[in-house]
Amino acid sequence: MTKRRLVTIDKRIARIKEELALIGDMRPGSLTKQYRDPENHTGAFYQISYTYEMKSRTEYIRREHVKDIRCQIQNYKRYKKLTAEWVALSIERSKLAMKLYRDGS
Repeated sequence: MTKRRLVTIDKRIARIKEELALIGDMRPGSLTKQYRDPENHTGAFYQISYTYEMKSRTEYIRREHVKDIRCQIQNYKRYKKLTAEWVALSIERSKLAMKLYRDGS
């Protein structure tokens, strides 16, 4: 069972690496639509807010770039999810490999 699980983990890690290689441009943050006059919903503009290197940042985004920025944010979320899964699988794999070594000795 343990050896089979190791093979399964190795296959999933290989697929994760392939998926990561396909991720395009990315950036962290959340994109929001703001209004200069919130009561009347006039003067709309977009902002991206994110934290990078322990500094909070906010930038204005032109309307023509909103679609690209949303895609970049989704790519970043996908990247974070895949790397978190990779780390969890690597930890599990390490523990199983040590158990196999210990049981085999």
